Amino acid sequence: MLVSLLVNSTVLLLLGAVFYAAPSPRLSPHAVPFGVRVPPGRAEASEVHRERRRYRALLLPATAVLTALSLGLGALTDSALVGSVAALVLCGVAAVLWLRAHQALTRAKEEGGWYEELRQGVAMDTSLRTDPVRMPWLWVVPSLLVLAVSATAGAFAYPELPDTLWLPERSPSGTEYRALATTFWSAFSLVLVQLAVTLTMVGTVAAVLRARADVDASRPRASAAEYRRRLALTARSLLGVGALLNVMLLGLSAMMWTGNRSGALLAVVVGVPALLALAGAVYPFLPMARAGAGEDEATGLVTRDDDRFWRAAGTLYVNADDPAVLVPKRVGLGWTVNLANRRLLAGCAVVLVLGAAAGVVLALG
Repeated sequence: MLVSLLVNSTVLLLLGAVFYAAPSPRLSPHAVPFGVRVPPGRAEASEVHRERRRYRALLLPATAVLTALSLGLGALTDSALVGSVAALVLCGVAAVLWLRAHQALTRAKEEGGWYEELRQGVAMDTSLRTDPVRMPWLWVVPSLLVLAVSATAGAFAYPELPDTLWLPERSPSGTEYRALATTFWSAFSLVLVQLAVTLTMVGTVAAVLRARADVDASRPRASAAEYRRRLALTARSLLGVGALLNVMLLGLSAMMWTGNRSGALLAVVVGVPALLALAGAVYPFLPMARAGAGEDEATGLVTRDDDRFWRAAGTLYVNADDPAVLVPKRVGLGWTVNLANRRLLAGCAVVLVLGAAAGVVLALG
């Protein structure tokens, strides 16, 4: 129980720290505080600082109270479910506070006429089509090697496996082991997941490399160069994360094949690759020097105010006239999908149909 309480409180505190840092220009685009597009000269306006202070001033006590309640109720009820509920409540509190700040800045922008007498424009980096950032295929090799090792080890272990395999699963009461009849599909289930992870990461990188560039109309050359560097780092990072996830799945497969149920070993097998994968995912978005900033010409433009295409406090992008499937995020760093893109909608429909068909086949079988 003590371990569960410590895990729950740590998760809540980490979640609170992430939400606390979310409005920082280091974790979200500098000219889009709380999901509201503002001119670069207004990114550090008093209104922006005021909303950041209000957001954090209410988030900190909420995190402290929920952590304390989670510890107290978890000790009384001996249930890990309390921590999950507290985490959901904290996410809700952060969402409400974010929406409140978003609405306040939207009003301030409109009432103050922040875009009046400014020339708005859009900058594009056409070199991403004529000279694109290439897929770093060498970074796919580690995932394929781990996959090959897993498949080979499974092939040797399969004839000697017992009639029942035990697969670790996370439940509200902690880690439990689910019994599976030994078949080819159950024995190689995590190997197949490795294959799916590898293909997903390669597909994600291919999509990211063709995403719409985040180019600032006021400093197009420097921002385009910075975006290109970050794009190359992100591609390698995602493929590295895929390899680490495959290492974790290899460890879980080995535990399942050998029948090992050691809690300490499970923590190492899952925890170490997960922490390294988290670090790899964050690395491309760490602050980097803006090379070439002094080479930019004074364009006299600011990036176009496109708030009308963003919903849910700047988290959802909906623009049927934009051919891009992936666009730079406003909340956090990275990319998000254009929910009105026809290709995306068609792809989602195909996935849903295939998933439903697979469910029917399994049910009938």
